[in-house]
Amino acid sequence: MTDIMFIISRIESMMYQVTFDPVSRKGKIIANISIINEGDLQNVLDLFRQAVHSGLSVSPYIKIIRPGEKIGSVKIEKGKVGIATACSITIDGVLLKAGVPVKPKFGGVVEIHDGSPLRFTDILSYDSTTIDPLDVLMSQELTSVTEMINTGSGKILANLREAPMAARNMIEQVLDSLVEAGFSCILEVGEPNSDILGVQVGRDKLGIAVIGGTNPMALMQEHGIDVNTQEMSILLDIEEMGHIDEIK
Repeated sequence: MTDIMFIISRIESMMYQVTFDPVSRKGKIIANISIINEGDLQNVLDLFRQAVHSGLSVSPYIKIIRPGEKIGSVKIEKGKVGIATACSITIDGVLLKAGVPVKPKFGGVVEIHDGSPLRFTDILSYDSTTIDPLDVLMSQELTSVTEMINTGSGKILANLREAPMAARNMIEQVLDSLVEAGFSCILEVGEPNSDILGVQVGRDKLGIAVIGGTNPMALMQEHGIDVNTQEMSILLDIEEMGHIDEIK
């Protein structure tokens, strides 16, 4: 009998393998792989660009995997295209590499009003599920990413991690360097011992809410595009990826 593996085990294993350095902009990040129909590629790139320019993706870097090519254990069939995008757990890996013992807590849906995050409306804990929470929430069609892009208000996917409040200065330095490197996906950094977006954090801890890497896929889904996403698929060298604005 095989033991059930909760998603947190996979997350922690991937976090340890992140080598990306936001200052040199080199190293490996965690990537999600999304598979779409080849005929949808131009539409998908346009939507992804919208998501990036609206601040609803983890980073602007993507890699296109053509039919017949293989990435990790995923082979792209004829008539399909793969798109590798940054997973938000990369942020946890970079913090960990900087010596911050960060603990991913859950994925959820955050309500945004006039560009400001209000609260988590739905959450799923990483240590009590075997499936990625954002995948589950996306399949429930709880997002309104299109509305968020058009009006500044809506519901988006995000996740939360806790870190020791004593590491606050280091956390701010690392997050600043990530933003400089194009990872402008930090939704909110909470105050020590205080709720963050309506969720309680542990004693002597602070919460960090980050935009989920699957928001562009939720946007595609909202536009009726068939997309199959495998979260936290592989570790990918950032130098193999290109900026969305330079990809035709």
